[in-house]
Amino acid sequence: MTNPDSVTNTEPVNDEHGTTGRVALVTGANRGLGLTIARRLRDEGYRVAGTYRSDEPDEPGIEWIRCDVADTDSVEAAFTAIEESLGPVEVLVSNAGMNRDGLVLRMTDDDFASVLDANLHGTFRVARRAAKRMVRNRYGRMIFISSVVGQLGQAGQANYAASKAGLVGLARSLARELASRNVCVNVVAPGPLPTDMIDALTDEQREAMVAMVPLGRLGDLDEVAATVGFLASDAAGYITGAIIPVDGGLGMG
Repeated sequence: MTNPDSVTNTEPVNDEHGTTGRVALVTGANRGLGLTIARRLRDEGYRVAGTYRSDEPDEPGIEWIRCDVADTDSVEAAFTAIEESLGPVEVLVSNAGMNRDGLVLRMTDDDFASVLDANLHGTFRVARRAAKRMVRNRYGRMIFISSVVGQLGQAGQANYAASKAGLVGLARSLARELASRNVCVNVVAPGPLPTDMIDALTDEQREAMVAMVPLGRLGDLDEVAATVGFLASDAAGYITGAIIPVDGGLGMG
């Protein structure tokens, strides 16, 4: 195992493809958007760790770590394992989350609190832990996966929308706190994507959603992953505290 105290990785390690070799962590990387992002970073030359909660994914080239972002001890154990195996996390993509949809009049306290705990508090937990080494090494990229719903709201998703909107305040506060240490913190806000959440809709609901998007289509997971890849790169070193919409224009209102 690598002694994490002996690893700084503050300078890019270029290979024949010109990629960085930095250590990236993607939470909730076992499927959907998280897996697409993890694959993208892996293919760009990052040393990628991905978290999952239940069954370990069968995806090569990614260091798989079991982690529940709603549990501080689990987050600590995950980071320790990554540091011993790969080195300090230099790029954090906080993607793990959940939804429990329902109208407010029927939404329980647990429905509301559990979604905020996973989506917002979970991001706080992993960001706080990642910041320790990023500050010490004077380099870091944090990218929080929000949603256009966090800006526009959505009937039946008060808890989800609140959690995603909260990521903006969290990111911008961290951006101000950590800027002097060369740590950039940004938010990516996707629009409708072909995920399990969309698959659960009826054809009529899906058509109505697409009709609201100025570009007239669902987004592609790779389009979001490409945006994350840019924000993770050294080329994005002068971008912090930003909300990057990947939503086909839906966020314009």
